[in-house]
Amino acid sequence: MATSIVDDDLWQAFHRVVNMTSRELREWLAVEGAGEETEEVPDRAGSEIGHRVADILAKRRSDLTPEDVTVMQQVVGEVMAERDVDLEPTAGEASWRHRLMDLGHDPLKPVEKG
Repeated sequence: MATSIVDDDLWQAFHRVVNMTSRELREWLAVEGAGEETEEVPDRAGSEIGHRVADILAKRRSDLTPEDVTVMQQVVGEVMAERDVDLEPTAGEASWRHRLMDLGHDPLKPVEKG
């Protein structure tokens, strides 16, 4: 059995704060990357960290790299710094929501009870 370099706490925290699917995130990044005068290639549109998060979501836990772990820690830290611990749906400024969505967290999406 392959072992993981990601501890249980980080794995759970990451999947708790990243409430968008890989597909939802990639679609968001494509929309975010479309401008009035230019439109980036869809695979490169949007934030780099958003693409890293989408890539992490597509991996098995045992396939994560140390760089992935760093991104996961960064995303958890940034989302938790912006949100209440309960992560209940919250409306805010569009720029705030968009910044969080670039990290894979939609603050308007209900928390899944598990």
